Amino acid sequence: MTVGTQMTQAIATVQNAAATMKTFSLETQDQQAKQTFEQLATTLDNAVETLKDRQKFIGKQEPQYKQQ
Repeated sequence: MTVGTQMTQAIATVQNAAATMKTFSLETQDQQAKQTFEQLATTLDNAVETLKDRQKFIGKQEPQYKQQ
């Protein structure tokens, strides 16, 4: 498995976690829990952006790791 593939999988995993937190936020009636889930979703969305930036950097620096 290439680094590019691993990065793609990591991004998908974090995106899935963010979507789950957003779903939890919408489904709960507890305002404190809702706020916590929203904060977690935001943190995970930021992590996705960081990972995407890293993926772009790897692609530029290490073209052999690009997905084929």
